[in-house]
Amino acid sequence: MIASSAAALVDTALLGHYATASLAAFSVTIAVFNPVMSMMQGAERGVLPFVAAHKDDPEALLPVVRNAMWLGYAVGTLGALVVGAVPLIGEMTGTPRATLDHLGVFPYLLVGSVVATALGTTTSTVLIGLGRARVVMKVGLLNTGIGVGLSLLLVRGAGPLPPLGLTGAGIAMLTSTVVARAVAKAALMRHPAMRGTRLRPGRPDLPEVRRLADVALPLAGTVLVKFVVMGVLTFAAARIGTADAAVQIVCVSLSNVMYTAAVAVGQAVARTVAVAARGHEVAAVRRIVAVGAVLALGAAAFFGIVLVGWRHQVVSVFSSDHVVLAGVMALLPLLLASVATDALQAVSGFGLVGLRVTRPSLTWTLLWFGLLGVVAVPVAESGGLRALWSALVVANALQVVSKLASFRKHSALCAAAEPLPASATA
Repeated sequence: MIASSAAALVDTALLGHYATASLAAFSVTIAVFNPVMSMMQGAERGVLPFVAAHKDDPEALLPVVRNAMWLGYAVGTLGALVVGAVPLIGEMTGTPRATLDHLGVFPYLLVGSVVATALGTTTSTVLIGLGRARVVMKVGLLNTGIGVGLSLLLVRGAGPLPPLGLTGAGIAMLTSTVVARAVAKAALMRHPAMRGTRLRPGRPDLPEVRRLADVALPLAGTVLVKFVVMGVLTFAAARIGTADAAVQIVCVSLSNVMYTAAVAVGQAVARTVAVAARGHEVAAVRRIVAVGAVLALGAAAFFGIVLVGWRHQVVSVFSSDHVVLAGVMALLPLLLASVATDALQAVSGFGLVGLRVTRPSLTWTLLWFGLLGVVAVPVAESGGLRALWSALVVANALQVVSKLASFRKHSALCAAAEPLPASATA
């Protein structure tokens, strides 16, 4: 996951040195694209406990995979429509015309990336559920290699190739996504549980799709609310000025790389909790989440040490604009606090995913991040980026407390004689 995020960092760095206006346009599009992609990934992660429960039963596994594909198609169609509306969203939110004029075809190239993801995202989730995370890692490395290579060639130009700027970044993202999804599908078809089958969606089994959706859609909604609000924060920064928008996208890019480690740990937590919950092992379920929290914080601390120790070298990669560099440096303490609290709430949320209980996460995210979204613009206008990131840290901390309380409540149900329900209320 960290490898896959690296391509976005490279694009941010290349565009920062190409033109600050292009970086600002990239920031505005990514503020919409990231929530959409995260929503799709969230929906697919909701399938993890179902896959883990049937990893040794190919006959029961195949219907889960096929119905998960239908779920992915539905969410992906909605996501593609939203990304295609980036220019309209920018106008509605008051983004400066100078920034919107630099968008070009970039949003529409990312629409293609969303469609490619919708057609193949189920495969990576199923591989993780089957315990083949190393295969997914190789796919992520391939995705990064293609994306970085093409960005280096296309964004600023190389040899006979002209500099394409933002359009070049879009071509790189679309191409790497298509290739990575194709390779992941081929790897899944080689798995013993899938060998000899045809991975086509067939007719949807609506009751089963609904059963998956009961877990997956609240999780997708949780992720969507979070990243929509992060997008609102980016638009709030863009309203201040082009330089502030550039500072925001650099900080968000850095935090996303560090946060992906927590999400990776969380997916492992969800899969392992799902197995322990079937055996009604309350102590094991809680121990798994506690260990996951330690691992996630450890990863965040490692990246934090690297970032603080080499902050000048790291930040200068993204932009040569001294105003942007100074802005990022000033936000580093709040950035690290945000990542640490985000890691803890993510692991708690994935513990609930393993229990097939995702509505509490949606409830708490709607509450705390909804409030953050409401106050984002006035906070940014009155206190700038420092006030904006302080509000983000508070929202994350409140989520940690709330989700841990929900996890303790629902993990106690593991001792019940009956299996946990597919969904539960907050």
